[in-house]
Amino acid sequence: MNDMKMAAQAAGLFATYDIPDFFCELLNRGKDIPPPGLQLVRDRLAHFGLAELRRRAAAVEAQFYRLGITFTVYSDREAIDRVLPFDVIPRVLTATEWDHVERGVQQRVRAINLFLHDIYHDRHILNDGVVPRDLVLGNANYCQAMVGLDVPGGVYVHINGTDLVRDRDGRFLVLEDNARTPSGVSYVLEDRQMMLRLMPDLARGLNIRPVDEYGPRLHRALAEVAPMGVDNPQVVLLSPGIYNAAYFEHVFLAREMGIPLVEGRDLMVEDGRVYMRTVAGPRPVHSIYRRLNDDFLDPQVFNPESMLGVPGLVDAYRRGNVTLANAIGTGVADDKAVYAYMPRIIRYYLDEEPILTNVETHICAEREGLEYTLANIERLVVKPVGESGGYGLLIGPHATQAELDEFRALLRANPANYISQPVISLSVSPTLCPAGVEARHVDLRPFAVTGRDTWVLPGGLSRVALRKGSLVVNSSQGGGSKDTWVLAS
Repeated sequence: MNDMKMAAQAAGLFATYDIPDFFCELLNRGKDIPPPGLQLVRDRLAHFGLAELRRRAAAVEAQFYRLGITFTVYSDREAIDRVLPFDVIPRVLTATEWDHVERGVQQRVRAINLFLHDIYHDRHILNDGVVPRDLVLGNANYCQAMVGLDVPGGVYVHINGTDLVRDRDGRFLVLEDNARTPSGVSYVLEDRQMMLRLMPDLARGLNIRPVDEYGPRLHRALAEVAPMGVDNPQVVLLSPGIYNAAYFEHVFLAREMGIPLVEGRDLMVEDGRVYMRTVAGPRPVHSIYRRLNDDFLDPQVFNPESMLGVPGLVDAYRRGNVTLANAIGTGVADDKAVYAYMPRIIRYYLDEEPILTNVETHICAEREGLEYTLANIERLVVKPVGESGGYGLLIGPHATQAELDEFRALLRANPANYISQPVISLSVSPTLCPAGVEARHVDLRPFAVTGRDTWVLPGGLSRVALRKGSLVVNSSQGGGSKDTWVLAS
């Protein structure tokens, strides 16, 4: 088939595709000639047509059901376990775009680790007034048990997820950091396997960077930060158990790393050392990839009613006999109010300008930020600093007058709990919808793994807001995912 015929068919497939005034990842990048790889993907989609795309999408969904690739929505009593919706039209990033993202994420992770070490030791950044003292020391995620504790290699955040969006001009902006227990990487790996299995003709001949080394990379990093003097460290993944929303991911990652998946009852602490119960007797554990929140880790230090953690775990950690990934108390670094200071944090520790720019943020705990937010609330996104998953936020332009009035009352009652940001014209990507191929907003969560150095998984999780006009991409709020292709140079 010649190029003209392919182009004509591609135009037919996208004939009803209405590109709003947004940066479109595939069809409108503000350039007359798209990068060759993107043009090839667009042209090849012509071979499928709408009916073929639907057939393959149905096959993908059936495979996900069969494999049990699910997440849990606790608020929905009708369907607790759901398959994450997956769109068969991939998102494609060029080598140049990815190089910018990769360097920006690595820079951010370095600064976050230096910041965490500082606030749990000498607190230079607080003494110098770069970040407000009360914002850190009074933060609900600040952990006194970490004060003065030296973690191996100075690494507090071993696994980081940085949420990025693109604005109208295609610039990558940081929406938030996830430095505690970022989730979603299993979907990245499963999405890729599914795409290569069911749509190999779309990827054929494209030099797409692989994602299948994530498991070995993570295992290597966790072994690198194990306590000194251990030749063959035992790494485990600590899960809250089968009722956790991300339990599928826990099983998946343990398999990918080739390590045991354990719950709190499978571990014990004796003489300041952690052991795993096995049929052959207790076995030493040196590094724990924990998917438990701080409050549930050790009932002797945190929540005494926790049945999920391990009594004595923090004592073993403070003695240097076990490494926890991520470290306790990292939640300070991904607090949405602390996020506003990240450009200053990067300049303070690295003496560099941020490679990835923050979204403009107004801190409601500060008088000017509160006044600006109250006066402009109908044009802003207002977020609670401690929530995640898209819960508890207000999107001003989409809110009713009653919702705006309610949020004004919440802001006045507890301003320190909120930040506000302008509504960003998030980029869109062609997405298979009930009415055809339509534009839907997307974001990107690259995952960084840090041991002796920081490696960023090429691509990350592209989440897509499946509801027309929605800016909320979280799976718990009706979002789905796309495979993210990074083209090698």
